[in-house]
Amino acid sequence: MLTTFPKAPPPELADVRLTIRSLQPQLVRWRRALHQHPELGFKEINTAHLISQQLTQWGIAHQPGVAQTGIVATIPGRRPGPVLAIRADMDALPIQEQNQVPYRSQCDGVMHACGHDGHVAIALGTAYYLSQHPDFAGTVKILFQPAEEGPGGAKPMIEAGALENPSVDAIVGLHLWNNLPLGTIGVRNGPLMAATELFHGTIHGQGGHGAIPHQTVDSIVVGAQVVNALQTIVARNIDPLKSAVVTIGEFHAGTALNVIADEARFSGTVRYFDRAYSQFFPERIEQIIAGVCQSHGASYSFDYQALYPPVVNDVAMADLVRSVALSVVETQAGVVPDCQTMGGEDMAFFLEAVPGCYFFLGSANEDRGFTYPHHHPRFDFDESVLCIGVEMFARCVESFCR
Repeated sequence: MLTTFPKAPPPELADVRLTIRSLQPQLVRWRRALHQHPELGFKEINTAHLISQQLTQWGIAHQPGVAQTGIVATIPGRRPGPVLAIRADMDALPIQEQNQVPYRSQCDGVMHACGHDGHVAIALGTAYYLSQHPDFAGTVKILFQPAEEGPGGAKPMIEAGALENPSVDAIVGLHLWNNLPLGTIGVRNGPLMAATELFHGTIHGQGGHGAIPHQTVDSIVVGAQVVNALQTIVARNIDPLKSAVVTIGEFHAGTALNVIADEARFSGTVRYFDRAYSQFFPERIEQIIAGVCQSHGASYSFDYQALYPPVVNDVAMADLVRSVALSVVETQAGVVPDCQTMGGEDMAFFLEAVPGCYFFLGSANEDRGFTYPHHHPRFDFDESVLCIGVEMFARCVESFCR
């Protein structure tokens, strides 16, 4: 789906906003094409092909196949200067879409239910705009990243050298956000999104007849006490002025109503903002499981996985994005400072590697029914937000690459 745009006016004559708004119809076409053909993490073959075709057409140098399906595009400015990276994730989710729209997913059981199709469209629009208006100092690298929804593509991209040659000085990224009204921009210093950690546990008891419980070690009873005890971690071990979550999302045990199960399996997630807790949670959770099991004569197995660290914005870069946001929305009320979420994001790895800022771009529109939350089978967003995203990135480049 190659696209040819009219020749851009000279940079000194170009009005950034009007020029970007003229791209809106094409931004929508890209977004809808991607929405109709969603792909899961590390399987974004067609998505990467579309991106590469467009970059090639515009003469933008790019490296495909980074961390399997990722792409790094490099756009030089007219003068030497710093290197700013822009990140856009590409993958969809294993969700069956319930929206009845002309652009609904054509892939059974796969859907763009988190706005990543919009992120790619915004990044493509930004790439085109910058290639036609390179009156900035330095270089912009656009990172089209696979597998944000899991198992994570940011770290493999970093390991593959995405932040090198030339070396990136700072990075920005955005997430379309249906928790904010259309066009508002959520920017905050420090922690924005939480660490994402997962755990799986199994209680090993001794099964038997439901009428003769004294001959058994009831894994369900033990497991139930484990679940209850885990809720004390946040209530009694975490500083009340800080935030954390321990959620048990799965519990499976038993095969019949009159059989005491010999095994109970459970899984959950941990979220927190303060990196100081990175070692605390796995140790404390296992301590509780071990203690409850010992008191009942059961044993256990336990596996803990730290998936993503917290998303922590650099203060200087957050200040830069905030000033840019004020120039885009032109009202103080349009920039939201208190916009934390316990959701996780592997943008965190980029922000650990270089200073940067991740921000939310409000995409909800209650009047048009765009209110369903992310990861919902009826998630959708107001597409008029796409050109706002391009303008945000373009003005970030304008401000950083002086």
